[in-house]
Amino acid sequence: MDKPVVDVLPWQDKIRMQHYCPLHPQVVEAIRPLLDSRPDNALAFERLSFQQWLRYHEVRLIRSNVRIVMGDLRKFAEQYGDVIQSDQSNRAYIMTHGVGGVDWKHYKHPLAENVYNVYMKYWTQTEFRTQVL
Repeated sequence: MDKPVVDVLPWQDKIRMQHYCPLHPQVVEAIRPLLDSRPDNALAFERLSFQQWLRYHEVRLIRSNVRIVMGDLRKFAEQYGDVIQSDQSNRAYIMTHGVGGVDWKHYKHPLAENVYNVYMKYWTQTEFRTQVL
């Protein structure tokens, strides 16, 4: 895909809002083997299974050396988004933060390619790294 996004369906989101979540090129590279081995309509990600995986694997934050929990991923996206001065409206849409008003419910429905373009405008230079302990 030229502009990869995950289409989060209403039943998959905590506030039941369908939205697009762009995938960073490094994420695409990491998950491509998983996606290539699945039929087109098969689920690739399930929140609770990933939560269980985190529970049984020692994945730690690099700076504080504490175990990562699901909330840390959203917290990182929000806090680091401030550091790189990411577009607040796009970030709110991707993470479904504060999108319960009339504006979001009836008027703001961005296209997948626009969500991806704005995301990459800010996040393209970010390199994610892992550290094996």
